[in-house]
Amino acid sequence: MATRESLTDKAYKQLEEMIVTLQLEPGAVLAELELGERLQIGRTPIREALQRLAREGLVMILPRKGILVTEINPGKQLLLIEVRRALERLMARTAAIRSSGTERKEFRRIAKGMQQAAIKNDDVKFMRHDSELNALLAEAAHNEYAARAIQAIQGLSRRFWYFHYKQAADMPLCARLHAALAQRIADGDGASAAEASDRLVDYVEDFTRLAFSPGLAA
Repeated sequence: MATRESLTDKAYKQLEEMIVTLQLEPGAVLAELELGERLQIGRTPIREALQRLAREGLVMILPRKGILVTEINPGKQLLLIEVRRALERLMARTAAIRSSGTERKEFRRIAKGMQQAAIKNDDVKFMRHDSELNALLAEAAHNEYAARAIQAIQGLSRRFWYFHYKQAADMPLCARLHAALAQRIADGDGASAAEASDRLVDYVEDFTRLAFSPGLAA
């Protein structure tokens, strides 16, 4: 069982990254057998990983037809932001209150890295630290239910960002907002961390609406 779960996690991580980074494009129809051969992983872990991705909205499982990578839907993306705003505000506030000394040190490290990404306009460094911040926030909030809920929408958020950021994003500003959030959590100030989270999601919502503007479609 442990081996199968490990393979399922491996399949999930690889498939999620392929979908988020558009290696598997919206509208593509996939087959379990072909995915298994491509990743060198058996069909059962592939099937379980796809079921998880379906619950997160990144694929649709079509009986006897295959697996469809979902399209990027503007209206649904804005609904997702409503949920993300509430969850991330809660998690930022509780992480500031509950995080350990080791976790606060990591938040400071990420804040510094995000500031460097902003100065250098380094999108690769930004995305790496963004992934670290998401994982640390989920852990430091010490709320398994919130962590589970936010995990269900992070893939959709990352895919949307990857699809549009070169056309619509102010990457240095976004990195600075992430840095401010990480620093406020490290400071242990729950109210300030919640406000920093709101400012970040305000930017994400503005970015989302700008991405739908005529002439910016990828």
